[in-house]
Amino acid sequence: MPQPSAPRRTTGRPPRISLEEVIGTARRIVAEEGVNRMTMRRLATEIGSTPMALYHHVRNKEDLLVLLLDDYATRTLRRPELPAHPRERVVAAAAAIHDALAACPWITEVLTADDLMSTSALWFVEQIVDGLAECGLSPDRAVHGYRAIWYYTAGEIMVRTTAARRRADDDRATYRERVFADLDPGELPRLAQVADRWASLTAEDTYLEGLRALVDGLLATR
Repeated sequence: MPQPSAPRRTTGRPPRISLEEVIGTARRIVAEEGVNRMTMRRLATEIGSTPMALYHHVRNKEDLLVLLLDDYATRTLRRPELPAHPRERVVAAAAAIHDALAACPWITEVLTADDLMSTSALWFVEQIVDGLAECGLSPDRAVHGYRAIWYYTAGEIMVRTTAARRRADDDRATYRERVFADLDPGELPRLAQVADRWASLTAEDTYLEGLRALVDGLLATR
């Protein structure tokens, strides 16, 4: 007697997904595991869809990172009341960007891609470029000035965040600390003079001090 056939499985189309769902799931993955663990295939699996379905919303991983940056900036970047003086406006706008990005641990892995620019952050970029221009820089020099400020800001965040993560994972003395503990005063007199304070000195938050010095240097070249 013939056995009844098993019901045929139909694949059909994967469930429709929204851009909000894509961004929300990607945000969770990078926050919990880091940017490197977030792939289009992993993201599709988490959502219960296919990588091809994701491409209706984003072209590639880089495009998705831009959306994540924009999402983060939209939720965290608040336009502050900026000083009237253009130099101080530059400093305040750059400091606002720094403070918002420094509060996001995974952001350092995204900042290495210099061309990933969030549209929500463009108002701050405008304030920096405009402030430098009002202080006497040409439009081209003002853009170069912004780039220098951005490199300083992003670099400061990346170094400090990476160092803090390393200290949290391993409380042993770092290679740098071991090297500074055995300096030759005859060869490196200045470094030997501050060797016992090097770790504490370099751990101090001097971002604003450095930012003001950088802005002053940029304006001195006009």
